[in-house]
Amino acid sequence: MQFDGLERVDLRAVPISARVHEVLRKAITNVELLPGAPVSEKELCERYGVSRTPVREALLRLADERLVDIFPQRGTFVSRIRLDSVQDGMVIRQALERASVRRASSRATPADIAGLRISLARQRASNLAADFAVFHAEDEGFHQRIADLSGHPSLWRVVRQEKVQIDRCRVLHLPLSSRREDVIAEHAAIVDALERNDPDAAEHAMHAHLAGVLPGIDELLELHPDYFDSLPNRT
Repeated sequence: MQFDGLERVDLRAVPISARVHEVLRKAITNVELLPGAPVSEKELCERYGVSRTPVREALLRLADERLVDIFPQRGTFVSRIRLDSVQDGMVIRQALERASVRRASSRATPADIAGLRISLARQRASNLAADFAVFHAEDEGFHQRIADLSGHPSLWRVVRQEKVQIDRCRVLHLPLSSRREDVIAEHAAIVDALERNDPDAAEHAMHAHLAGVLPGIDELLELHPDYFDSLPNRT
């Protein structure tokens, strides 16, 4: 198991199993831990200076989220990307984010719009710098802001949970794609609709944006066939 590039954190301030879970979840989502890679309980214990109990609790939680596979007598491995989960995640994300942007359209203040435009500027800067990690983080922050503006921030927690397999595909695809500029333009259209307090336009802009979120699966399957556990449903 490779830890190069993974953040080091102080685990004393929060429950240890929760922090180990969050760090590993982030590493899996950002494809710092590759699909199919082995996960060593011993290495995790040594890295964080903890016993096996919180590590096992974190891994069991990740297994429930289908992010690791635990095989008795064989070991624990980062789950390969499940394309059925990608498709399910898109359905859930569309439903919840279209609802949240409609609500946000009636609540957004000039200060809120200014904050979203700052986010757009940061997206443009990270795109120009080809800093894909920052671009992805700014993209996430943009959508979270809209959920917060809706008055139902818990919607974003559900979306974040359900779209994890989508995120893994997007992180893999960001360096290959020119779609980043399209994403920024689509985000700008959403902000424009929010500024006009137009719920129909805001929902339409969000729907159009999310329809293009899922990257080229065929390209990823060709480049990284070992990262996936099934062929996409083409029916």
